[in-house]
Amino acid sequence: MSCEIIAEIGWNHMGDMSLAKEMIAAASEAGADYAKFQTWSTEKLKQGAWDEDGRLEIYQTAELSREQHYELSDFCASKGIKFLTSVFNLSDVNWLSELSGDAIKVPSHEVYNKDLISQLDEKFKKIFISTGAASWEEVSSLNSLIKQSSFYLLHCVSSYPCPPENVNLPRILALKELTENVGYSGHFFGVDDAIAAIGYDLRIVEKHFTLDRTLPGRDNQYAILPNELKQICDYRDNFYKMQIVHGKEYQSCEQDIIDNYRGRWSK
Repeated sequence: MSCEIIAEIGWNHMGDMSLAKEMIAAASEAGADYAKFQTWSTEKLKQGAWDEDGRLEIYQTAELSREQHYELSDFCASKGIKFLTSVFNLSDVNWLSELSGDAIKVPSHEVYNKDLISQLDEKFKKIFISTGAASWEEVSSLNSLIKQSSFYLLHCVSSYPCPPENVNLPRILALKELTENVGYSGHFFGVDDAIAAIGYDLRIVEKHFTLDRTLPGRDNQYAILPNELKQICDYRDNFYKMQIVHGKEYQSCEQDIIDNYRGRWSK
């Protein structure tokens, strides 16, 4: 079974719907299966350091209305790519399930949020869960928490960007002991981590995606570009083709060598 590729647009659009659509179109053209956004309500944001350090203004600017979600979902459908979003607030679960009850994403910093995950389990067919910055106890407990949905555990290291010595791909093998539905959500700068992760025979690979690394916002700075996303998707396709079993004998594509090159030289 080939893995699916998620282009994590997130809030890289910074509230610009035209830019968000350009990103969707580029992700589809590159071969991604999902264009993923982030859904939050700043009305639900608690008080914290973000009130003073500029993050609140970013959240307010990049927040998508319900109408914009539907517009982006429809645009995804027109481009042949699936719409996906990460959810942060319980109050958004019901209407997001009406928008798309197929799949939802739980970001790493909500792994602990059992109330949220339990409600998602009632509403969605598939739940993708990033496991960055989560204790192994929290990750292991998800197996018993989710009763109805198919859930996918995505290996993730919540470091932005993540240096290669911290990517820790062997952790994928431990996740495979919990479920066969394992993926990878990477923050390494570039494509090497995603390409290496595909070799673990995953179900999902996710990378942050942008059209321009000079766009505002931290995530744009280390996101991959369309040509890099295409490189990952092309590698994915070729990797699974190379797993096709043809047995131990030579293949028909080698017949020309046998017919025209054997016996050319005398003793």
